[in-house]
Amino acid sequence: MEIIAHRGASADAPENTLAAFRRAIEVGADAVELDVHLTRDGVLVVHHDPTLGPGGPPIAEMTIAEVRAARSGDHAIPTFDEVMALLDGRLRVCCELKGAGSAAAAVQRLSAASGAHAVHAFDHREVQQAQQLAPQIARGVLEYSRHIDPTMILASVDAGDLWQRQEFIDATLVAQVHAVGKRVVAWTVNDAERARTLAALGVDGLCTDDPRAMRRAVG
Repeated sequence: MEIIAHRGASADAPENTLAAFRRAIEVGADAVELDVHLTRDGVLVVHHDPTLGPGGPPIAEMTIAEVRAARSGDHAIPTFDEVMALLDGRLRVCCELKGAGSAAAAVQRLSAASGAHAVHAFDHREVQQAQQLAPQIARGVLEYSRHIDPTMILASVDAGDLWQRQEFIDATLVAQVHAVGKRVVAWTVNDAERARTLAALGVDGLCTDDPRAMRRAVG
């Protein structure tokens, strides 16, 4: 089972920071999941929300200099290039595309990197754009709801991974996805007992805030 550090090892360090990604390496994660937004001047930065805080302007309306000035120290917001340089092929990167234009910039950087990286998104249009621009980059679709036939959304963008909210994963869903040769990635799993249940169901990947604990749970 692939252990994917959710926004880095975010149980140990601030999420989506260089410290969290360093920690993911240290504790033996297989991959990291992270979120990217494009600044006004065309720089991909790693941050979950579309703004840096309540009432603040969207990242899409900020320059990289303004983003840099907003956070410092262990809470500094890294660029995607900085994170990729840190990981440098040591961990697989699962890049969640956030906002218009993020797909093009992300796949350009991933195409130049060593290792087998991937993109995914709740907005499947971004995944479709990634498919069109760089079909060699692996793709996934993020889902909160439980579809009657989850394979249809995978087929729509020729995605290999269904990133399914873990509460909706059962034996039927895993069997449906595996029957078409695709993978199920559960998010976000931090409970050891639940992790073992998902492993028994045949889930292929766990996205977790605590990759060290989940590794111990599932072996």
